[in-house]
Amino acid sequence: MSEDKKYTFENPEYRDTYRHTVSHILAQAVKRLYPEVKLAIGPAIESGFYYDFDAPFSFTQEHLDALEAEMKKICKEKLPLERFELPREQAIQFMQERDEPYKVELIRDLPADVAISFYKQGDFTDLCAGPHLDSTGRVKANGIKLMNVTGAYWRGDSNNKMLQRVYGTAFPKKDELEAYLNMLEEAKKRDHRRLGRELGLFMLTEEGPGFPFFLPNGMTLKNTLIDYWRAVHKRYGYVEVQTPMILNRQLWERSGHWGHYKQNMYTTVIDEEDYAIKPMNCPGGMLVYQSQPHSYRELPLRVGELGLVHRHELSGALHGLFRVRCFTQDDAHIFMTWEQMKDEIKSVVRLFDEVYSTFGLTYEIELSTMPDDHMGDEKDWAFAQQTLKEAIAEMGKGYVVNEGDGAFYGPKLDFHLADSLGRTWQCGTIQLDMQLPERFALEYTGADGEKHRPVMIHRVVFGSIERFIGILTEHFAGAFPTWLAPEQVRVMPMTDRNIACSQEVVDQLTAAGFRVTMDARNEKIGYKIREAQVHKVPYMIVIGDKDEDKGVISVRERKSGETTQMELAEFIEKLSYEVKEKLR
Repeated sequence: MSEDKKYTFENPEYRDTYRHTVSHILAQAVKRLYPEVKLAIGPAIESGFYYDFDAPFSFTQEHLDALEAEMKKICKEKLPLERFELPREQAIQFMQERDEPYKVELIRDLPADVAISFYKQGDFTDLCAGPHLDSTGRVKANGIKLMNVTGAYWRGDSNNKMLQRVYGTAFPKKDELEAYLNMLEEAKKRDHRRLGRELGLFMLTEEGPGFPFFLPNGMTLKNTLIDYWRAVHKRYGYVEVQTPMILNRQLWERSGHWGHYKQNMYTTVIDEEDYAIKPMNCPGGMLVYQSQPHSYRELPLRVGELGLVHRHELSGALHGLFRVRCFTQDDAHIFMTWEQMKDEIKSVVRLFDEVYSTFGLTYEIELSTMPDDHMGDEKDWAFAQQTLKEAIAEMGKGYVVNEGDGAFYGPKLDFHLADSLGRTWQCGTIQLDMQLPERFALEYTGADGEKHRPVMIHRVVFGSIERFIGILTEHFAGAFPTWLAPEQVRVMPMTDRNIACSQEVVDQLTAAGFRVTMDARNEKIGYKIREAQVHKVPYMIVIGDKDEDKGVISVRERKSGETTQMELAEFIEKLSYEVKEKLR
């Protein structure tokens, strides 16, 4: 991080320090206005900060407004934040005297060798490891906003008392806060759960929490994405396989999942033997490779799979299509020699470039390196990490390093996509794996006639097709590009006299391969057009008596709202080009 950006929000450490300081300002405001409230914890989080309180009343919007006003006063008081330490018993006594039982419990649970530190700002002192800004005056009062209140069990344990969690956010400039709040308002309009209902894409039920139902429009969208995925992968030299959804315990023990991932797996018993529903496709992919001998002449071998996987997620973590219990993982495993690694990484990145640019999504790359609990030789890790760096650098792309956050079996590249609102989503990943080929004793015959161990890449583009549909729904605000839209054209006769001609138009468009419907209801044409706009249909064709007389159709575009008269053949040519080129 350059020196000029050290004290900006581009530096994550400074951003967290800033917002953690604001959480202390919130706690100070609470104690000033409502001294009977007990303090719990108040960390910085990705979207801002929160603080948990034990209050004898429920926080309302009026409370939040009063607290926000008091926080702004504290900022203007420019109180210095002073750190000091106390021995354990004195620290406990210090918080007991202030009647803060949650702080006492935290102190008692701290390891014996940890320094117990506090931060004092004016009339307020809080237990905290820090760090913090040096003064409340560093916080811009007009950049603070308290957002909402939710319930939260103390220490995340449902056996403990339910506290009230006050969420807030803070920015160093007022216009940055306003831009963030505007983005949140726009995000509400784009919420894929609401649009999913309105557009008939998917539904979620109490009978299957976390298991989405795809409706006709949603299946059209999903299948269009899958068709696109298959076409791209065929061009990049992939073959496709399908592996079973349920496999026995021995396989999952061999892969390491039974020992490390069993709590997230659904299990069953068949013929008195333990089985598991697959949470990922990899072990089945190993068996596919292992099923026949391979030569170096076949490598790299690129094997794709659209596998339905199931993972047990806590009910509180479920969120529309973004966090589900079953999803289609667009997996691929590339088996190769060590010498082929760099070229294969580049090939995958080129594929990612093509796919993401099709949807107008940009990305940033994060390189995660060897964790402490890694498996395998450190020399292999060093070679793999260096190869990843060189491949990305040679393609002219930048990356940030996430030290120690690689998978236990190898380093990885994560691709963080930015949508039309500037929000980021981690979708694509390229993971090098030196361990599964070893666990499954995978081999190929080299040019020397000897057996060798391949190295492997795990990679996904969409990640989860279901989640990617959720992302695209919000990215496009439900107004999918024509090639992707479940309903591409809606034909609307002006009167019953025009139904026969309209049906001929529908038939010709359908024969040309387009997704077309007809609205022949006895409604005013303005009403039909408004409804088609609500359903975000890319093209509306209106046919009246004058259109029939001239032998033309009146085409209304969703984007511009303009209506143009043209011959049907001309419209088919226009639509064909737009779909073929996947224009946005």
